[in-house]
Amino acid sequence: MSSATTPPGATRPGHLTLDAEALYAELLRGVRMLRESDTYLAGIASGGAWLAERLQKDLGLPGQAGVLSSVMHRDDFSQRGLASSAQTTLPFDVNGADILVLDDVLYTGRTIRAVLNELFDYGRPSRVRLAVLVDRGGRELPVAAEFAAARVALPPTQSLALARNEAGAFHFDVKEV
Repeated sequence: MSSATTPPGATRPGHLTLDAEALYAELLRGVRMLRESDTYLAGIASGGAWLAERLQKDLGLPGQAGVLSSVMHRDDFSQRGLASSAQTTLPFDVNGADILVLDDVLYTGRTIRAVLNELFDYGRPSRVRLAVLVDRGGRELPVAAEFAAARVALPPTQSLALARNEAGAFHFDVKEV
């Protein structure tokens, strides 16, 4: 698809017709199916962390979900530097844990690789799985989500990210990069 055409689901840069709240409901259903009684949730900063926080509440789980930062393990660290993203916070013992990592958008797989390196800095989980709100394809690494609420195709010249308003409702931002 050329970058001059509008991808399916997009109306103009900055707006996507996908209903983020409806996709969240689908993600909630998927996480209910994947989650076992001893599964911990950990979201990738920032969109994945928002999802994990809300899922933790909506599933009635005690405590807080973990937050994973990819900053220190990114392969483009020299270009991006230290972003003002959240720090990794894991309110559970990683060793032997069953961890469900959550992210808003799965694209190249590089953020997932960085987050896995970060996670293993904290210990050795027994199992790590991935659930995402949107899988946009375009993988550069052999990474796959066990659950994706939606799959969309966007040209490489656009980025897709979850956003939320002051009330906490989710929506998507599409930007030209």
